[in-house]
Amino acid sequence: MTDTGKPPEGSSGTRTGVWFVGARGSVATTAVAGALAVRSGLTGQVGLVSELAPVAAARLPELGSFVFGGHEVADVSLPKRVEELVAARVVPHEISTALAAELASVDHSIRPGIRRDGRSQRETATVLEGDLRAFREEHDLARVVVVDVSSTEPPAPETSELASLAELERALDAGEAPLPPTSLYAYAAFRAGCPMVAFTPSPGPRLPALEELATEAGLPWAGSDGKTGETLLKTVLAPMFAMRALRVRSWSSYNLLGGGDGRTLADPANAESKTVTKGQGVEAILGHPVDGPLHIDYVPDLGDWKTAWDMVSFEGFLGTQMSLQFTWTGCDSALAAPLVLDLVRLVARAHQVGEAGPLAALAFFFKNPAGSDVHALTEQWEALVRWCEQLGATGDRP
Repeated sequence: MTDTGKPPEGSSGTRTGVWFVGARGSVATTAVAGALAVRSGLTGQVGLVSELAPVAAARLPELGSFVFGGHEVADVSLPKRVEELVAARVVPHEISTALAAELASVDHSIRPGIRRDGRSQRETATVLEGDLRAFREEHDLARVVVVDVSSTEPPAPETSELASLAELERALDAGEAPLPPTSLYAYAAFRAGCPMVAFTPSPGPRLPALEELATEAGLPWAGSDGKTGETLLKTVLAPMFAMRALRVRSWSSYNLLGGGDGRTLADPANAESKTVTKGQGVEAILGHPVDGPLHIDYVPDLGDWKTAWDMVSFEGFLGTQMSLQFTWTGCDSALAAPLVLDLVRLVARAHQVGEAGPLAALAFFFKNPAGSDVHALTEQWEALVRWCEQLGATGDRP
């Protein structure tokens, strides 16, 4: 029987667990440091969508109620990762110093992630699931939201798209390895009764068998591929062209990334997942195919920063040819971390009221939104606000 994620008998269960897959990566580290800094009064709430009145109307759990843990394959400690982010101009030095003890405490809750150690996927999933259950029980948590911010994987091969949960279970019982790593984490999360956020374009929970498992277990999930920079601008600008009846002829995009994300995406197989999600929104909004290359290049010197240059060629009245160019430079971790915290609060609230399956109303946060084919930012925002109003008027499930 799959655990529903309810707290144990007699538990107060007032706090929310946040379990990161990729817990010492730049995004997770920035999110943890940021949440602790907000709780301690060391920083403000700029960038937190969940603090805006229309979203806060959902009656979300407080950031101060979060307890952090996670899975990680790297050995560097969380305090050391924060020091690295201080050097990269992502995290202020005073936050690193003031929160050193709390960061070390969180680091003690980080467990080894998936490694090539000879165990079957069934055995590995059992260990991962056990880590989640132990974390929830040790800290007396109402629920644990699992957030995948691990390195991007290639698209799932067709052999991994098992048609049903029963087929997946048979394959795992037979000692087979049908799941990509991020999907194995999702399987363990759902088995442990944990809702999930898929913040990367990796396969994660989007395989049919895993969607079935989440629905069967009564668990909500959100994804995928957080919309933080260039694509965010595209989903604002593309509707402008459509609404003014201007025909976009081509949209060329060049992205320069540093850090671990850039290094991972230097592999064409890994980059394929990202380029697909980055490119699909514009055509969906405009309603026709759009020419133009989309490149992602790794520049180590950029560190945790990224720059995107876009060139839009469009046609106006009388066939007049015109163009728009823009440059976006931002810190990927600082853009992503508050969205991660927003999503945890929203998914936790959805779980609290008994929602299950992909949360279409959270399309606002993603390039490839699960359960929704809407990509224009304004429409996504309106859907999010309506949903938050409904959550605010809904009582908690028994």
